[in-house]
Amino acid sequence: MSLRTACIPALTAVPGLVHGFEQRSRPKGAEARDETRERVRAALEPAGRLQLLKQVHGVAVVAAPFDESPEADAATAVEPGILLGIETADCLPVLLIDPELRFVAAVHAGWRGTARGIVRAAVEALGAMGSRPDSLVAGLGPGIGPCCYEVGEELRDAFGPLADSVFRHGPRGRPHLDVRAANVRQLLDAGLREERVHHVYDCTACTADLYHSYRRDGPGAGRMISFVGFSR
Repeated sequence: MSLRTACIPALTAVPGLVHGFEQRSRPKGAEARDETRERVRAALEPAGRLQLLKQVHGVAVVAAPFDESPEADAATAVEPGILLGIETADCLPVLLIDPELRFVAAVHAGWRGTARGIVRAAVEALGAMGSRPDSLVAGLGPGIGPCCYEVGEELRDAFGPLADSVFRHGPRGRPHLDVRAANVRQLLDAGLREERVHHVYDCTACTADLYHSYRRDGPGAGRMISFVGFSR
């Protein structure tokens, strides 16, 4: 079974690495989340076991493998055959890879987790296992862009010193948040090298034929699964 995915060439070039940012399997209508999970699990089974989280917009990082889905928004893996998955429908999926030690992390970065530093927590978790931040490669996938992410003024306080660089003035006079820019800044501050941070820049809200979007479609929106790991 094949998946419709976007990939990053710099990650595809890492020997043995499996990664992708899933695109919707149906051009219109939602897909049940259990259906999506089973379809992706089946497609990835030859490479390894897909591990998913119960995402709660926090900053907890857990180590895979695990039998149940723990409440967390990032996970790390050091074993081949463990594929970490992140479910999104506007939030930003961030994949971290240590090509030397063959460690990986996957991060769910919504505005709450981003404001609290979830990607920095994931880099620190990899560092605790021996990874050097400047050796990591990051892949940031599709997420809602500042073109579409109109938010309230109250969010500025959550981002503190970052606010001036991640909020834009929108056409209706309300701020627009650039979640991608906030995560890039945090990755660089955590020690990653700028040339090792890569992107799929698609805006999920703009691109209805490829991506589910909570902002566009509401509570019934489906989810995409982004994944990373070294093949067994």
